[in-house]
Formats: sequence, structure tokens, C-alpha cells
Amino acid sequence: MKNTANLVETLYNAYDQNQPISKQSIHEEIGKLAAYEVQHLITEKKANVKEDKLIGYKISLTSGETQQLFNSTTPLYGALTQTSLSDGTIELDTMLSPLIEIELMFIAKEELSPADNEQSILQKMSIAPGLEIPDSRFKDWFPKLTLGQVIADSAVAGKIVIGTPVQDLSYNQLENIKAELLLDGESIATGSSSEVLGNPVHSIKWLIDELAKSGRMIEKGMIISSGTFILPNKLQKGKYEVRFDSIGEVSLDVV
Repeated sequence: MKNTANLVETLYNAYDQNQPISKQSIHEEIGKLAAYEVQHLITEKKANVKEDKLIGYKISLTSGETQQLFNSTTPLYGALTQTSLSDGTIELDTMLSPLIEIELMFIAKEELSPADNEQSILQKMSIAPGLEIPDSRFKDWFPKLTLGQVIADSAVAGKIVIGTPVQDLSYNQLENIKAELLLDGESIATGSSSEVLGNPVHSIKWLIDELAKSGRMIEKGMIISSGTFILPNKLQKGKYEVRFDSIGEVSLDVV
């Protein structure tokens, strides 16, 4: 099995050159701790070499159905960097094998720690309508990667689109928010926030506690993509719109 430095170099080069690699490039039995180490080192290298700095995190496997796809009993997280932010237009040819998901984006107004509970999390964060575009550095990846491979590849982080944040949502309001995804005006998927660990604020709490294990935290200004309402759809050219009850809407043009 390759050592950590070689694994980092392999995945970083795939990101840097926008060229996918085979699943055999990263051993399928890589464990969670080793995979997170690879992820963190790649995130640091992006910041140091490309000035592509960490801006937040994405949380994956927040429903029983998606956990089953990757033989997991818990969520996992990946890093979002400055190049993850989309201005609302994506050129399909610049992506490798992208999908699209409905997600709520949590934005930290101050830092959070394991001392925070669900109520204080809601007080310290605003919430925005969002879309996430997962994309992997691996060829033919969904849903064929192992858990460790997904973690090492930053939870297949691609792009995120963020709408206008809203404030002061209650725990009960967040529990059952409905959302609809449209492509060129036609409804293609609907989902509920209850798919995200029962309530997306549980997802944020899980992330806070998980990050603390490696001495990390959600810092002021960070964006957290909290988990998908739906099973991902393949990204196509066209105009996407997502409409959330009580939250608002956001759109994405794929050209």
C-alpha cells in the first residue's frame, strides 16, 4: 500500500490537473483515520500551493439510505475550499463526473465548539438555501467507492451554490422543511430536511464533535453544507432551481 505522502500526491495531482484517477490508485481498504489524514494534508496543500483556502465543510451520508450505499453507520465530512464556491454558473466540461443535491447551507456567525448544543448552534449560525455539486477525483465513482476512498477524496467535494441566508429559524421549523428541485422548469426531485439525520442541526452537531477529535472547529464565517435531502441526480446542462419552504430559493445555470 502506498504511504501517506504518495496518496496525498496522487489525489492532489488529480485535483490540480482536473484528471480523474482509477479506484485502484487509492487502496480500497484505507481506514477512516488514514483517509482523514490524507484529506487534511490535501486541504493544507491546496491552501499553501494554490492559495485555495479552507472555507468550510460538507457533510455526507446523513441518511440511512446513503449510509447503506457506502457501508457506514455514521456520516462523514469533507473540506470546502474557496474554489468550491460557485457564482451560480458551472461549465459542465470543467467537472469530472458531477451530481447535484438539495442542501441547506449553515453559515457560522461565530466559532462553535463541542459545548454548543442544538439551540446555541441555531443562534450562532444563519441558514441559506443551497445546492451541492459533488464531484470525485475517481473515475466511475458513484456509488462504487469505499468509505475510506470517499473520505480521502474530501467526501467528493465539488461545488456549492448559496442563496440568501435567513436568521432565527427554530429547531421545530428545521425538522420538516420541504424542497423541490427543478430543471428547466420541470420538477425532477423533492425531499425533506428530515432526511438529514432527522434534522439538519443534528448534522452540524455531529460535525462539531467529529472535528474536535482532530483539534479542529467550525470557525466564524465558515460555510457548512449540511447533507442532502435527496439521492443525488446526475448533473446536466440547463437551469436548475431549488425552492425551500420557509427558506427561499437559489438557482444554478449549467452550460
